Amino acid sequence: MRILSVVGARPQFVKLAPIAHACAAAGVDHVIVHTGQHYDPMLSDVFFADLAIPAPDHHLNVGSLGHGAQTGRMMERLEPVLVEENPDWVLVYGDTNSTLAAAVDAVKLHLPLAHLEAGLRSFNRRMPEEHNRVATDHLADLLLAPTDVAAAHLADEGLGERTVVVGDVMTDVVMTTKAAVADKPNPLEAELGLKAGQYRLATIHRPDNTDDPARLDAILDDLSCLDLPTVILAHPRLIAACERAGISLDRGTLISHRPLAYPDLVAAAVASAGVVTDSGGLQKEAFLLRVPTTTVRPETEWVETVSLGWNVLVEPGDALRAAAQRPAPEPTSASPYGDGHAAEAVVEALLTRR
Repeated sequence: MRILSVVGARPQFVKLAPIAHACAAAGVDHVIVHTGQHYDPMLSDVFFADLAIPAPDHHLNVGSLGHGAQTGRMMERLEPVLVEENPDWVLVYGDTNSTLAAAVDAVKLHLPLAHLEAGLRSFNRRMPEEHNRVATDHLADLLLAPTDVAAAHLADEGLGERTVVVGDVMTDVVMTTKAAVADKPNPLEAELGLKAGQYRLATIHRPDNTDDPARLDAILDDLSCLDLPTVILAHPRLIAACERAGISLDRGTLISHRPLAYPDLVAAAVASAGVVTDSGGLQKEAFLLRVPTTTVRPETEWVETVSLGWNVLVEPGDALRAAAQRPAPEPTSASPYGDGHAAEAVVEALLTRR
């Protein structure tokens, strides 16, 4: 059997790692296509090295463009690759432009399409990701849902017969990485002298938070007023937005830092007093690591993190500052995202439904 994975952005590289390892263990021919949606080495190449992912078989080198141009160029460059490889399954991940482009190409070429992380819904139609994931779910032949909640969303949309709950592959990665870095030094302590429990970690990159200079400045101002140093890992989109608006990242207790390699990110999160983010992936990673999280968004796809008390949704202002400085919630043994063997379940589902 030949499975062709299409990835292009940091969260997808992380999800790809356990799938690549599970394919190898099962003797599956696994072809990797990198669209080039994320091309900065710290958001791309380093993940392949740190997570022991085989080098991509095809690199489309699309780069940064507007939504329409980027998606169209991906489709144009991916189509001949799909024709050449003729896979038994095209496997797409999450909700990026790479996901949508591969989904449209696959169905037009009559290639079976599977969607990993199917059924997530924010119900916020302002998010490009929401449209990408909904469209991909309705195009796909097999929907690999991470949770029962995601499967219920798919059933509500008439897609229940195509759905299999496999768990969340991010759980596989986080648990493996946490164990691997347990005895290694915290990179932020070594570099910035920040002791465990004496700093917070932040990431802000979504357009709703970065495209409005006043909102972005308010968020950064809130972070700069917290009672502990807050290290903000500066995504290229954040840096560009600050430069356009003349906004300073480094102020008060706020310290800007380059993005971290994935193992370093896990180690830094585990040692932090809390995380402030607008990233869907980091919300869930922090929950799996049992780190209190504050999400600067009105909604989340990962509703379990909120219902279990480990994540609070906020707007800039007093609510953000109060939530970020709150104590950790009561411990929980809940495992809504699976047992760390989701990738094996994904490969089994693909093998049995070809």
